[in-house]
Amino acid sequence: MMKKILLMHGANLNFLGKRNPEHYGNLTLSDLEKIVTKEALKFNFDIINYQSNHEGNLIDALQEHASNCAGIIINPGAFSHYSYALHDALLDTNLPVVEVHLSKVTGREIWRRTSVIEPACIHVIEGKKENGYKEAIKVISEYLNK
Repeated sequence: MMKKILLMHGANLNFLGKRNPEHYGNLTLSDLEKIVTKEALKFNFDIINYQSNHEGNLIDALQEHASNCAGIIINPGAFSHYSYALHDALLDTNLPVVEVHLSKVTGREIWRRTSVIEPACIHVIEGKKENGYKEAIKVISEYLNK
């Protein structure tokens, strides 16, 4: 049985391909999930995809799926900047978590430059579009193989 990675997407990421391509690219969420799933297979991982615009739903999904996973890749969207509840839920999983952002958030508005999620993560990747997700799989694989 392949190990699983929970791939989570937060607020507004269901609108990928429709919103601000300068920051987020032209891929849809479905396109992105297919790319990540294909890349994960190279590292012998299966992907569980989950997206919600609601903080509590993300927490519920973590609590439901984490026990069956080896790691988590999360793009929390704007929840990165204020969701201490999501931070705590990620810590509670005791799994390696990589925070990924399609855009370079530290080069945008001042309020985007601080992530309250980051301390719950083993690594943060920003500004690499879909390649950031590929890198996140590698980071989790290397972490698990230490």
